Amino acid sequence: MVELTLPILFQNRVMELGEAVALREKKKGLWRRISWNEYYSHVRNFCLGLKSFGFQKGDRVSILGDNCPEWLYADLATQSAGGISVGVYPTNSYVQVKYILDHSQSKFVIVKDQEQADKILMIKDQLPFLEKMIVIDMKGLRKYDDPIITSFRGVEEIGKSIHEKSPSLFQEMIEHTKSDDVAIIVYTSGTTGPPKGAMLSHRNITSVLDSFFKVLPISRADSLVSVLPLCHVAERLFSLFIPMKSGSTINFAESIDTLQADMTELSPTIFLTVPRILEKIHSAVTIKMQDAHPVKRWAYYKFLPVGQRVAERKLSKRDVGIFLKIAFFFTYLFVFRPLRNRLGLLQVRECVSGAAPLSKDIMKFFHSIGLMVKEAYGSTECTGVFSMPVGDDIEIGTTGKPIPGWEYKIASDGEILMKGPGVFTGYFRDEEATRQAKRDGWLYSGDIGEFDEKGNLKITDRKKEILITASGKNIAPSEIENRLKFSPFIKEAIIIGDRRPYLTALIQIDFDNVADWAQRQEIPFTTFKSLSRDPEVYKLIRGEVDKANKEMSRIESIKKFVLLEKELDRDDDELTATMKVRREMIEKKYGGIIESLYK
Repeated sequence: MVELTLPILFQNRVMELGEAVALREKKKGLWRRISWNEYYSHVRNFCLGLKSFGFQKGDRVSILGDNCPEWLYADLATQSAGGISVGVYPTNSYVQVKYILDHSQSKFVIVKDQEQADKILMIKDQLPFLEKMIVIDMKGLRKYDDPIITSFRGVEEIGKSIHEKSPSLFQEMIEHTKSDDVAIIVYTSGTTGPPKGAMLSHRNITSVLDSFFKVLPISRADSLVSVLPLCHVAERLFSLFIPMKSGSTINFAESIDTLQADMTELSPTIFLTVPRILEKIHSAVTIKMQDAHPVKRWAYYKFLPVGQRVAERKLSKRDVGIFLKIAFFFTYLFVFRPLRNRLGLLQVRECVSGAAPLSKDIMKFFHSIGLMVKEAYGSTECTGVFSMPVGDDIEIGTTGKPIPGWEYKIASDGEILMKGPGVFTGYFRDEEATRQAKRDGWLYSGDIGEFDEKGNLKITDRKKEILITASGKNIAPSEIENRLKFSPFIKEAIIIGDRRPYLTALIQIDFDNVADWAQRQEIPFTTFKSLSRDPEVYKLIRGEVDKANKEMSRIESIKKFVLLEKELDRDDDELTATMKVRREMIEKKYGGIIESLYK
């Protein structure tokens, strides 16, 4: 009996949909359609070509590059050969790339282009397990003569010739994959130490898929844009796993710079995002409205309260009322609909935010313009998703109810524990960390949370990031930080206060928005540093902090803050690959500044 694995699921979808569109990719301004049959041919050929290089069951293949169809081909091809694919963030430095390739003992690495290839060539002598580097885009590499390099297309050509000689070989390989085999290794972002490789089996993935579709039905008529890095478990869920079950279409934008325009052309129906993207969209709308035509600006600020009142009533499960419905209909038609169209979000019927807590204010804004954003909660270790609101049953500040298939409870210290078929296999080459995460069949999430009277889960904070003030008060910094980041002038905020008498903050300004404000005020500046040091900018941010303080209790209010004179950077180990703040590193690096706030 053939066991259910991702390659089997993929094959079933190909047999069902054939020439229907599976993927779209934009190149040189034109959208190219890729059918399910073509998708299958690429996966098959690359898999057989990989096998010709001596690939064995259980071998690891790292994939390093921006989102593209070849990323998916390589991922599925590796799994079809009984191997394990390892995603690597394209923004990683060569030192971070070396750690993952060395720790995962990857035998092959697939890179997108010359930029990523150069990283590998710098460290290849320090990677004893690495045998081949397969390059998707050979532009700029034609004169490189290193024998480790081969082209993606070349591997596919080898595989194609093997298939012509042995047409049943690929089918046999797929049928030999087992549901308990590890399919992928996802390296955690490493906010509290070196990244750990979480192993997810085919059974983990297919069981979570079954549960997920019970709360968010997706069909072949749906269209998604691949936005987040594919090495992130949430993006893998939406761009690879879900289409295997639903037959939905995945679209690849031409670049990050063209993403907004590409989304407007595509108008996707499902949008997976993270708080940082939603914060950026809100910030852009707020700033652009200042430059809008006076009539548009008047209409926006005049009718935004109508949307806010409707959103508040819907979220509190109260009747909207006939007159407010009529007012909202015309407001949406003439104000919010054109705005959503400009943002490429007009046709979105499901907008899911994950990876980090979303500010309540940001969420209310999107609900006001008719986009029902919902927060989901999950982790790599639970295969991406644990809880999510169903339909319009959304409670702001919660991540909805656990999806079917999970057992759960809250430990005495507030930590969320979960049990189910989606719990990961363990951490690769780290038995001690696995034992800490999985105890007596329960996954210890590391997150602090609580369930409300309706059964909705509210995430308080990471267990290791809860602050305990000198007076013994427990404070979740993320909620305060999100309130601050609602301001279009604040890009990042780090709350300090563990074992301290009061809370302080390190704040990074949003350079583009503050620079625009400074130019309007005729304030001279030259660099990020000079802008951050300007007294008028400090007054601007002081006003934003005071606004946030009014919405918080006295113990949660920020007494002092300082503006950082540089942007937080991944290369300085201040941010993770997923752009989360490395709190311990920040507190250590800016220790002198922090101490000055308490003198």
